[in-house]
Amino acid sequence: MNFQKTMDTAIHGFFKLLELLVVVCMVAMVIMVFGNVVLRYAFNSGISVSDEMSRYFFIWLTYIGAMLAMHEGGHLGVDTLIKHLPVLGKKVCLFLSEALMLFCNVLFFMGTFEMHELQVTNVSPVVGISMIWIYGIGYVVSVVMGMINLNVLYRLVTGQISEAELVQVIETEGLADVEKQMQGSKA
Repeated sequence: MNFQKTMDTAIHGFFKLLELLVVVCMVAMVIMVFGNVVLRYAFNSGISVSDEMSRYFFIWLTYIGAMLAMHEGGHLGVDTLIKHLPVLGKKVCLFLSEALMLFCNVLFFMGTFEMHELQVTNVSPVVGISMIWIYGIGYVVSVVMGMINLNVLYRLVTGQISEAELVQVIETEGLADVEKQMQGSKA
């Protein structure tokens, strides 16, 4: 089997798993918060872990959503200037943008690593789990987003990025056109 096809399938499966995790986190949050509200008002009781766990699910939901948005090119941006630059200017701006994001991801990884020992020994007050299970998502996010940055930089340096991909901001109206274009380039 073709290596590139295998890698594309693995990457697609990974991001589908992340989409599933977003749904699981959201459903768990809704059930815990709504259930706790009903229990408090109807039965004058509650589940003590639901507040803490819903907060932890929200942290993971936020970071997983950020990875998905970066993969799909859905982060906000301003393209007013970049659209009017020549191709070389667009390439320079894309390079600088991706390099700065990669630098931020390296800093995020290093920060998570620096805090690792503290978070391992820090235990959540109600649930009683090590906080590295909550804040360790920094490892995953920084590595995944860093790999996306490296992929874009590699494609840029080797000339594999089309002129349409040089402007990373996608307007909602043009999203369907870009998706068709990207599907055509993968085939």
